[in-house]
Amino acid sequence: MTAPTPPSRRERAPRRKRITLRASALALASASVCLLAACTVGPDYVKPPAAAAATYKELDGTGWMPAQPADTLTRGAWWNVYADPSLDALERQVATANQTVQAAEARFRAARATVAQYRSTYFPVVSANGDYSRARGSSNVLHKSTAGLTLNDYLVQADASWEPDLWGRVTRSVEGAKAEAQASAADVDAALLSMQAELATDYFELRGLDQERQLLDDTIEAYTEALDLTQHRYAGGIATDADVAQAQTQLKTTQTQALDIGVQRAQLEHAIAILTGQPPSTFSLPVAPLVAVPVVAAAGVPSALLERRPDIAAAERHIADMNAQIGVATAAFFPSLILSVTGGLEATNYSQWLVAPSRLWSLGPALAGTLLDFGGRAAVKEQARAHYDESVAQYRQTVLSAFGEVEDNLAALRVLEQEAAAQDDAVAAAQRSLAVVSNRYKNGAITYLDVVVAQTTALANERNAVSIARRRMAASVALIKALGGGWDASALPTDEQIVHPATAASEAAAHG
Repeated sequence: MTAPTPPSRRERAPRRKRITLRASALALASASVCLLAACTVGPDYVKPPAAAAATYKELDGTGWMPAQPADTLTRGAWWNVYADPSLDALERQVATANQTVQAAEARFRAARATVAQYRSTYFPVVSANGDYSRARGSSNVLHKSTAGLTLNDYLVQADASWEPDLWGRVTRSVEGAKAEAQASAADVDAALLSMQAELATDYFELRGLDQERQLLDDTIEAYTEALDLTQHRYAGGIATDADVAQAQTQLKTTQTQALDIGVQRAQLEHAIAILTGQPPSTFSLPVAPLVAVPVVAAAGVPSALLERRPDIAAAERHIADMNAQIGVATAAFFPSLILSVTGGLEATNYSQWLVAPSRLWSLGPALAGTLLDFGGRAAVKEQARAHYDESVAQYRQTVLSAFGEVEDNLAALRVLEQEAAAQDDAVAAAQRSLAVVSNRYKNGAITYLDVVVAQTTALANERNAVSIARRRMAASVALIKALGGGWDASALPTDEQIVHPATAASEAAAHG
C-alpha cells in the first residue's frame, strides 16, 4: 500500500491563509462585541474596611451610669434635649444665615453641576453656523476655474459629533463626580453640625458667665455689708483700721473680677452673632443664668459611628471618587472612536441658496489612539492609584479620630460628673466655714483676716463649681457632635437626586 504524499508548500499555503483569516475574523468579532457592549475598564468600587472595637472603653467596665442620659437625638434639632427656648431660636438661624454653611452648600451645587457636565458627554455635540463672504480670485492663477472672478458664498451648516463610551471613561467620570457630589453633601451636613455645636458651646459658656457674674454680684453685696459692719466696729473702737483695709481690698478685688467677666461675655455674644449671620453691633442676648443640665447622648457601638458621622461619610465618598479616577486613567490606554456628520446648504447666488441642489454633507468615523507615550499614561494611572491609597488612609484616620472624640468626651463627662458632686460638697463646707468664722468675728473672737480667708475660699469654690458646670455642658455638646448629632448615612442624596435636583427638593419638602 502506497503512503500518502504530503502536500507541497504551495498546496499548504491556502490552508494557512484560511486560518489567518479566521483568527482575524474572530478578533474583529470580539472587538465588535466589546465595542457594542461598551466595556467599562478599571476596578469596581468596594468600600474599604475600617477597624472598630466592640464597645467604647469609657462604657466598658467603668460602672458609670450617666445622670442625664438621652437615648435618642432628634435629627436636625438635637439641641432640643437641653430644653432651652433661647438656644432653639438661635440654632434655627444657623442653617439659613451662617455663611460657612452657605459656602458649603454652594460647593455642593457646584459638584452637582459637575455631574451634569460629565453626563452631557454621553450624548452628541451639535453645533450650527452661518456664513457669508465675498471674494475675488487672482487672474494670474493657472488651472483654476475661479481665477479673476468675484464670487459670493452663502453657507449654513450643522455639525454633530459623538464619541461612544467604549471603555467606560465617561461612565467612570460620572461615577466619580456623583461620589464627589455626595461627599460635598456630607460636607454641608458636617459644616452645619460644626456651626450648630459651636453655637451651643458658646451659648452655654455665656450663660455660665452670667451665672458667675450673678454669683459675684451677690458676693459683692455681702462684702459691702461686711465692710459696713467693719467700719461701724472700727468707729466703735472694736475693729482696727487693718480690718477695714482688708474688707475694702476684698470688696474691690471682687468688683474687679465681676467687671472682667464682661470682656469674655461680650466676645461670646459677638461670636454667637456671627454664627447666626448677624452683625455683632446689632445683636445682644439678655443676661440669664445657666439652667440647662448636661445630657449624655447614647453612644451605641463603635461600628455604628461609621454611619452616623457626616465627615466619615464624606471621606468614604472621596475614596469612591478616587477609585473611579483609576478607571478613567485606564481608559486612556484604549483608542477612541468619534462619529461625526456635517450637513448644510451653500451657494454663490442668494436665490439658489435654499434649494436642494445647494445641499452638502459629510459623514464618517474616526478612530484614534496613542501608540507610544514613553510611560505617560502609566504614570497617570499610578498617580490615580496613589491618590486612592491616600484617600483610604485619610478615611481610616477620620474614623480613628471620630472614635477618639467619642472616648474623650465620654471620659470628660464621667470625670466631670464625679468632680461636680465633690465640688458641691466643697462649696457646702466652705459656706458653713464662712458662716462660723463670720459669727466668731462678730463676737470678737478672731480678726478680720480669718474672715477674708474664709470668704476667699468660699468664693473660689463657688466659682469653680460654675466652671465645672460650663465644662460639663461643653463636653455634652461635644459628645453629641462626635456622635453625629442624629445624622446618618441615609441623609446622603442618591444618584437620582443628584442628577435631578427637583426630585430631591420635592422629597425634602415632603419630609418637612
